[in-house]
Amino acid sequence: MTADPVFNTIVYVWFAIAAVTFIALQFLTAPYGRHTRGGWGPMINPKLGWIIMESPVVIAMFWYYFFGAQPTTLVGTVFLIMWQFHYIHRTYIFPLRMRSTDKRMPVSIVGSAVFFNLMNGYLQGHYLYDLAAPYPSSWLTSPMFIIGTLLFVIGFAINYHSDGVLRNLRKPGESGYKIPTGGMYRWLSSPNYFGELIEWTGWAIATWSISGVLFVVWTAANLVPRAIANHGWYKEKFPEYPKERRAIVPYIW
Repeated sequence: MTADPVFNTIVYVWFAIAAVTFIALQFLTAPYGRHTRGGWGPMINPKLGWIIMESPVVIAMFWYYFFGAQPTTLVGTVFLIMWQFHYIHRTYIFPLRMRSTDKRMPVSIVGSAVFFNLMNGYLQGHYLYDLAAPYPSSWLTSPMFIIGTLLFVIGFAINYHSDGVLRNLRKPGESGYKIPTGGMYRWLSSPNYFGELIEWTGWAIATWSISGVLFVVWTAANLVPRAIANHGWYKEKFPEYPKERRAIVPYIW
């Protein structure tokens, strides 16, 4: 942990909320994408909603990098590049490449995601650029950084490819759902989520930080129940759905 008791308390509370969220999502599927349904208040265009809800974490990390208490270092700059590599794509490129759809996103989901991303931006940025001792340049050749960065890149590649498969399932003008094939879809119903789990595990190892571990826990708390719901949805909608596929971990889960 750190020398900041406020930060440490927030970390403990955030771990506890992640556990509660994981349990709650076993019984309640967030109403967006294929699980969109009414009763969740006003709705918004999903592309706009995505940009709004992800932007805070992009801004937060830039803020802490430029205005944090620690001096700018080479390793801190590399961490910023890694983070923004993912989030600038996720926030501003990914939603603009979404296929047009008549589905909408509840404003309540956007609001909860904004809150989460503000908290995550605080936890990651405040730790790296205010609380942690400056990483020496030699950290870039450490086993933790090399292994973590390799996992980060592999996870991003799996996530990016899997999202592309989903995006290209339908030709322009088509509607409805199809069974995705190719890549990690050979083994999983939600390889895009599997990729994110690998990616943020890599981040936690590369930064060797409690905030990184907390982000992996939250990623799992959100995405594992979502992947299980997606898996059940596919099996219900498509009787011919491949029986060898798992929800989010190949051959296991």
